[in-house]
Amino acid sequence: MNTKLTLNLDKHIIDRAKDYAKSNRVSLSQLIENYLDSLTNKDDKKDVKVSPLVESLTGVIPREDETDYKKEYYEYLNKKYC
Repeated sequence: MNTKLTLNLDKHIIDRAKDYAKSNRVSLSQLIENYLDSLTNKDDKKDVKVSPLVESLTGVIPREDETDYKKEYYEYLNKKYC
């Protein structure tokens, strides 16, 4: 059930929000509803589903503590120029 809500916001913020909503092809009401839902619905954050594409990319970039980039770069240069 939809209910009307009146908000008092700065005109510049409203104008920017309207532009953003228009460029993303969504109504300003839907934009605000989605935002408020994401703020207040804490249960969904635990059950976030990851797309197969994102899942396939997991682990592609090594963590900083796993690789000594300076050492690897030094070895690369040493091999290249020596």
